[in-house]
Amino acid sequence: MNTAGPAPLVRNAIQWGGALLLALLLTLGLGMATATAATDHDGKTVASIQQTEEEESPYSFQGSMRDSDREPIVGVEVTVTDESGFSETGTTDESGEWSVGVPTPGTYTVTLNVDSLPDGITLRDPAHESREFEIATTAQQGVLFAFGDPPSAQPTSDPGESETGSETPTGDDSETETAAEQPRGQGFMAALTQRAINGLFFGLLLALGAIGITLIYGTTGVSNFAHGELLTFGGIVFYATTTLFSLPIVAAIAITLVASTVFGWLHDFALFKPLRKRRVGMVQLLIVTIGLSIALRYFFQFLIGGGTQQLSINRGAAIAIGPANISTSVLIAAGISVIVLAGVAYFLTRTRMGKATRAVSDNASLASASGINVDSVIRTVWIVAGFLTGLAGLLYTYFIGGAIRWDTGFSIMLLLFAAVTLGGLGSAFGALVGALFIGLVTEISTLWLPADIRYAVALGILILVLLFRPQGILGRKERVG
Repeated sequence: MNTAGPAPLVRNAIQWGGALLLALLLTLGLGMATATAATDHDGKTVASIQQTEEEESPYSFQGSMRDSDREPIVGVEVTVTDESGFSETGTTDESGEWSVGVPTPGTYTVTLNVDSLPDGITLRDPAHESREFEIATTAQQGVLFAFGDPPSAQPTSDPGESETGSETPTGDDSETETAAEQPRGQGFMAALTQRAINGLFFGLLLALGAIGITLIYGTTGVSNFAHGELLTFGGIVFYATTTLFSLPIVAAIAITLVASTVFGWLHDFALFKPLRKRRVGMVQLLIVTIGLSIALRYFFQFLIGGGTQQLSINRGAAIAIGPANISTSVLIAAGISVIVLAGVAYFLTRTRMGKATRAVSDNASLASASGINVDSVIRTVWIVAGFLTGLAGLLYTYFIGGAIRWDTGFSIMLLLFAAVTLGGLGSAFGALVGALFIGLVTEISTLWLPADIRYAVALGILILVLLFRPQGILGRKERVG
């Protein structure tokens, strides 16, 4: 099998693309620095004001309110509080939508101010006036309220007075009551279902990044500890194109994916390929990836600052799926993840380059002796890893509430390596299985553990796997020594 490298013209085009990417990063950094220096009429920096607001509310509760005629309810107040004394109130706008930002993940009490409801509109269930909700993996939690009389409503006035309230909603009006009104506080199974669905979607996003790690390890033997920065890079480019440059969403996605692909290729071309030619040992390569991770992380901090940056994108309304309340953005991210993961499976099992990749992963020396261009395969793996991880960064940014930080990828790097180790080092399909398991376990664990330490569960799983089945679920035992 002969998988020759790209033609000189294509190679030159890729090299020029890498140079243009570096120029774009420098321009982006200068543009952000200029924005930070810009001042408004009061002498305060506009960028600093925006960043302060974003840092205060990186997470949020949101929802929409409509009456039995499906008309927006305007001017209704919703207050969000927690045990630490935090309290913030939001008001429905002309479209009936409201949003309240909260500073950190955790459990909050969401209370509807019934005194602010228009005349003739009442809660269908008065017990839903104040409920507890938790923000864990997703940074944007939908909360819905149902209005109207309960189906078995009885007059509450004196026997001689007639009922003056609205009629019991039937037919389409019942659609306004969703499972979001039932969970958490009304049954363990409802809360478990919500966590399981969130965990499944979160696992799909982890799988995109984990497959990149396992492909690189399988073909080069390198454990890339800078892989999380590939994910952060995708989120930052998406943030820049949608928020700083206000490009259409389709153009922003295309630019993000192209830039992430070139960034992955640049890793190999500028750093790891020269190190391979020098036959640098695995320990030294491991140290290089750690240093690269630190350098990129603080370069990203220079670009976007140390706070949380919100994206100016519409994440859609919340949708009820059984007892779970899922935002439209989460469903979109999950759908794209499934399609791309299916494409990766087809690439690895059906295409010529995919089969060559598996051959190199199994035995690089034998693959080279069989006529496979190992360098071309490794280069392709870095390109695919850059694409997949950049897409993961884009979707993860969209998934967690339209927000990006300079260390987003680093914060979930442990989860990525736990997924790869659980599934089996070097096994792409094992990484998928491991990622889904890690996503489910970390999310469901918040039923008993504080949300702040849910990622520690992944570390526990990683330790147990290394102790009892170091080859992972789909990995193979290998002779050592």
